[in-house]
Amino acid sequence: MIVSADALRQFVAIVLEGAGSPAADARLVANHLVEANLLGHDSHGVQLVRRYVEHIQAGTCKPGTAAVCVNDAGAILQFDGGRGFGIRVGTEAMQVAMARCKITGVVLMTLRNAHHIGRVGAYADLALAADLISIHFVNVVDHAPMVAPFGGRDARFGTNPICIGIPGTAKTPAFLLDMATSAVALGKVVVARQSGTSVPENAVIDATGKPTTDPAQYFGPPQGALLPFGLHKGYGLMLACEILAGALSGYGTIQPETPRHGAIINNMFSFVIDPARLGDPEVIKHEFDQLMSYLKDTPTVGGQPIAIAGEPEAKTRAKRAKDGIDLPAGTISELENAVVLAKLDKNALKMLSTPINYS
Repeated sequence: MIVSADALRQFVAIVLEGAGSPAADARLVANHLVEANLLGHDSHGVQLVRRYVEHIQAGTCKPGTAAVCVNDAGAILQFDGGRGFGIRVGTEAMQVAMARCKITGVVLMTLRNAHHIGRVGAYADLALAADLISIHFVNVVDHAPMVAPFGGRDARFGTNPICIGIPGTAKTPAFLLDMATSAVALGKVVVARQSGTSVPENAVIDATGKPTTDPAQYFGPPQGALLPFGLHKGYGLMLACEILAGALSGYGTIQPETPRHGAIINNMFSFVIDPARLGDPEVIKHEFDQLMSYLKDTPTVGGQPIAIAGEPEAKTRAKRAKDGIDLPAGTISELENAVVLAKLDKNALKMLSTPINYS
């Protein structure tokens, strides 16, 4: 089913309100999830709605909860999300960190105990809009691990994303790297199962440790595991995320003493930096432009142009904003289940068939 972004936003907000979310929170989360779909990150898009509804009903996600600053030490800020929507408390924490960064030049911000914060690149986008650099390390707790350490068979980590955003110039778009430290995000395995496609090689192992491209082998039973990207290198970055975001935020890492309630809790360790404090902005921008031009001029293998992090998403967004978002049958089924769980009229799904405005 091809759906317009506007219709999808409206639908998701109605479902989340039906599940008990305040309207403002529901709209904020709906906008974030649909934006992920527009950018091509379907793993962090509306296929998550059913799980959000389940977590609200279980009390493991608490809509209407604001971020609370638990430590204000000037250039160091620490927040507790209180299991509120991560998309809300993450935005609030970033806004405070960005305002402080304009004063101090650099801020170290941690956020703990946030329900799923969604696409981490969204927080880098906030900083980029203010001409700030941001670097984010995230861990994932509150449920069973999903990713095996390098050389291991059983899962011991979440997908632990890293994100770096660097402002662009009048000539060159911003650099925005947003990636899981697993070879694929779990949501991409979910989407592959829903759409009947394979996962990439060297991304998943079954319960015996054997490599597989069948997404069903991850889910089992018995459950398999995702693998780190880049062998030992990805594993090292994954472990760094676990320590920085989990231990230094004050919430905890994925080790068994940290409680697991079956939801998705993210902790985040972030730097926000004002590049204007580091030298002449025009010199920095010139160097940025020249570097990107140099990379773009690289002779290619296979004919595809050299891409910079953030460019593929921008192209996908332009296309999907015009042509609509193609939701696989599995995602539609998940949205139907969300409607039932939220005790809404099943006809709510009809709003997804709103014609796309091509003007």
